[in-house]
Amino acid sequence: MSTLLIDQSLILQNIKANTKEEVLTLMASNMREQGVVKESYIQAIIDREKIYPTGLPTQGVSVAIPHTDRVHVNKKSLSVGVLTEPVHFVLMGEDDRTTPVKLVFMLAMDEDHAQLSLLQKLMSVFQNAECLSYLAAEEDKAKIIAMLNHALELPEKGDEKI
Repeated sequence: MSTLLIDQSLILQNIKANTKEEVLTLMASNMREQGVVKESYIQAIIDREKIYPTGLPTQGVSVAIPHTDRVHVNKKSLSVGVLTEPVHFVLMGEDDRTTPVKLVFMLAMDEDHAQLSLLQKLMSVFQNAECLSYLAAEEDKAKIIAMLNHALELPEKGDEKI
């Protein structure tokens, strides 16, 4: 079982984009530059979002949780993107409704069961409007990581077996 990487290079703030594809490409490309995903991850995340949308209309700040198959992943990691202006993502489980997403949690999981475990832990973050507002407004990446480590029950260094 590998460890989850959440570090400052994977926290992208002030993202300016007009479409979800722009957001996904920017974040996935950054993950590729950091070496945590393969080149194939970029297109795979875009393709999967079209088939299985990930927008969630959470209280206060809507989120999206794009992810794709482990074959495209080098290291289990979580990237967080904070958009300057919301971008519409199709709602999870629906094809005809969207939600204005401000926070994107891009998952790169290298084990089948790890994705479900992390998603379950993230749901506690998504259900806390105060927590989401904090993540959307906080400028200090170290504080964002510390908050996520606490919320996801990870050690301070951000790596734990999930």
